[in-house]
Amino acid sequence: MTREEPGAPGGGRAAGEENAREAWREEPADLRLVPLALAAWAAAAVALGVAGWWVVAGVGLCLVAATVLLAPTVLRWRFRERGRDAGRGRRLRATAWAGVLLCAAAGAASAGLHAADLRRGPVPVLAQEYGRAWVEATVTSDPRLTRPRVSGQGMVPVSVVMDIEVVRVERAGGGAVRTRTPVLLIVPPGADRRAWLGLLPSTRLRIGGRFAPPREPGDPFAAVLKARSGPPRIVGAPSALQRTAGGLRAGLRTATDGLAPDARALLPGLVVGDTSRIGTKLRDAFEATDLTHLLAVSGSNLSIVLLLLVGRPGRAARAERGGLAPRIGLSLRGTALAGGGLTLAFVVVCRPEPSVLRAAACGLVALLAIATGRRRSLVPALAAVVLVLVLYDPWLARSYGFLLSVLATGALLVVAPGWSEALRRRGVPGRLAEALAAALAAQAVSAPVVVVFAGRTSLVAIPANLFAELAVAPATVFGFVALAVAPLWAAGAQGAAWVAGWPAGWIAGVARAGAELPGAELAWPGGWWGGAALALVTVVVVAGVRRLRHRTWPVVGVVLLLVLVVARPVPLVRWISGWPPPGWVFAMCQVGQGDATVLAAGEGAGVVVDAGPDPVAVDRCLRELEVRSVPLLVLTHFHADHVTGLPGVLKGRAVGAVQTTGLDEPPGQAGFVRRVAGEAGVPVVRAVAGERRRIGALEWRVLWPPAGPGPPDGGPNDASVTLLVRAPGGASLLLLGDLEPPAQRALWRAHPELGAVDVLKVAHHGSPHQDPGLTGAVRPRLALVSAGRENPYGHPSPRTLAALRAGGARVLRTDRDGAIAVAGAGEGLVAVARGW
Repeated sequence: MTREEPGAPGGGRAAGEENAREAWREEPADLRLVPLALAAWAAAAVALGVAGWWVVAGVGLCLVAATVLLAPTVLRWRFRERGRDAGRGRRLRATAWAGVLLCAAAGAASAGLHAADLRRGPVPVLAQEYGRAWVEATVTSDPRLTRPRVSGQGMVPVSVVMDIEVVRVERAGGGAVRTRTPVLLIVPPGADRRAWLGLLPSTRLRIGGRFAPPREPGDPFAAVLKARSGPPRIVGAPSALQRTAGGLRAGLRTATDGLAPDARALLPGLVVGDTSRIGTKLRDAFEATDLTHLLAVSGSNLSIVLLLLVGRPGRAARAERGGLAPRIGLSLRGTALAGGGLTLAFVVVCRPEPSVLRAAACGLVALLAIATGRRRSLVPALAAVVLVLVLYDPWLARSYGFLLSVLATGALLVVAPGWSEALRRRGVPGRLAEALAAALAAQAVSAPVVVVFAGRTSLVAIPANLFAELAVAPATVFGFVALAVAPLWAAGAQGAAWVAGWPAGWIAGVARAGAELPGAELAWPGGWWGGAALALVTVVVVAGVRRLRHRTWPVVGVVLLLVLVVARPVPLVRWISGWPPPGWVFAMCQVGQGDATVLAAGEGAGVVVDAGPDPVAVDRCLRELEVRSVPLLVLTHFHADHVTGLPGVLKGRAVGAVQTTGLDEPPGQAGFVRRVAGEAGVPVVRAVAGERRRIGALEWRVLWPPAGPGPPDGGPNDASVTLLVRAPGGASLLLLGDLEPPAQRALWRAHPELGAVDVLKVAHHGSPHQDPGLTGAVRPRLALVSAGRENPYGHPSPRTLAALRAGGARVLRTDRDGAIAVAGAGEGLVAVARGW
């Protein structure tokens, strides 16, 4: 093993690092283990989705083929054949293929055994029958909350979910059966959430509830168990190791209690992957900027900790001595043992999630290299890690997070060094070149995979990661200090958390700022074809950059164009797209399956009718329309697809008042509106039939709901506030909310003066339930439908669209045309679709 001579030429720090880079360039990556890992990975992924006999047949076929390939080599070795062997290269290739087949057989066999747990025992039968039973089960994951989301007219309630392993099943009228089956446990919203969230892995529970089949065939559990209400019934305490880990995590949460909201939520996630405090808005911001890898504990967390012990990789590659280890007198093997202890503690505290296991395995391989004094390429180390982890837990072969983690790590090891050197040769400073190359490489390989599952790609991911990276190390280091000292010294832990809170707040600020940019995300076709298309575009872009590497101005032009696409200044967007048109009087925002419309009320002002289901979407629409103040926000009724976007309307705008219907149903969403408006200091008032209002040249009249008794069926849809609007310039608009046919019929009977209108906002997203009498009475020239793409309700109905067109209306719909703006009046009335 080579030792560094302090007085030798080039022994300085800069020269040593340059020597390490030269060594990196001269030594090609060892890829021999990569086919073995890929074979096991692919075989496991396939075997998890096929019947058991097919797995047995596949394993047998691989073993037979491997035996045939290995037989000549074994026979030659058996009979000690000497001398020059002309067929040696051929036998080496045969041996390599045999290794691939053996790894594929191992991966398929492991997957088959794990999948068998999902098909045997009483639990799968109970799931198919939707049966009830009492079970004893062991908690195998941290409890977590589902994300709040809009589903149709309501909000899906937040529930506690966790992974469990059922070990005993008791059915009424039958005996107890021992088993070992993975199950997903869902705790009802009315249960004691705090008690369930406080459970630790390895806790033994007794649970009663109803079983149901998994939602998707490829889910890694045999059933979903919907527990009965009430607190958890604990029949076995968690292990001492889990209690210790849980205590450390709880100590970190306590130490961060006094921090600013974003830092308090983010710091436990950065350090140990505890995301229990991260709200929907902050999580959405991390997703929009592709910073979610910071919320899942990964190799970066462990590498930062080991960096303090073993030093920078450049020094370790040259002399394998750096960091704190030599300063406190640790030998090479002592350093490896200390690093192994840190790695084990890291896994225990952070829980054995896929990214944690991968990071820990990579760290142990590197520590083994240090202990033996042998330098080994990290590419075969990563391949070995993938092979071992897939054989240990075949469900990782179908894990989206595991795939992204491996791809990003591979890019950092294979692609980033070359790109970093290329940037250095072009005058980019060393540290900046390394960071930029790492961000570019990781984004290049991971973006196509993100597109496959998410149907979007982030245009701000690279700068967001670069800015966030400045704060990751100090936040992680001081966060781990707070974690370690919390059980011993509460004040010291709070001080360390306070220091860590500053960089953690910076990271959250980067995520929020990036997500707020109009072009932060770009919609892209999802699925494997979409991923392949983005991968092809990435290859073309990289090839183009290589051709332009000596030409500065084209590169500057491309960067400037990207900045304009992300910033999307409204005047430029309007000039290019023609949306919104000059003098627009009415706009229907594209907010998915919901409603949000805007009436022009003067320079920079607009009356907003409904807020849609998504705060981000309605806020983006209002920014594009340059609406900076909202004299009145009308919420036609309290269904979630009309009111959940309320925070987006309030964001950064002066709102005069919120006007609502008189029927407070659903009560939870009515309470949400009052709470959010109250926090913003905005009064909430009732709409009254016959009420007339005017703002400048904009005037409107409330037609519905009537005063006194409730609407015909008493439901929220039929309580929708209905407006007849006269826009600047004279265009007339009828906004129907979600009125159903009985209320539509009662409306035009109560207002026989209703005549032809220029624009009709079609009720209830164009559902088939429309009253032909009302449509015939108003005879709209334009019929606008707000609906989400590929919504599960079939909105808008072909029958409704056909009836509107038969009446002479031009029909536009947001699910196909995007946002829609109306300008002019009379013969000059035009509608301009923004498009996708």
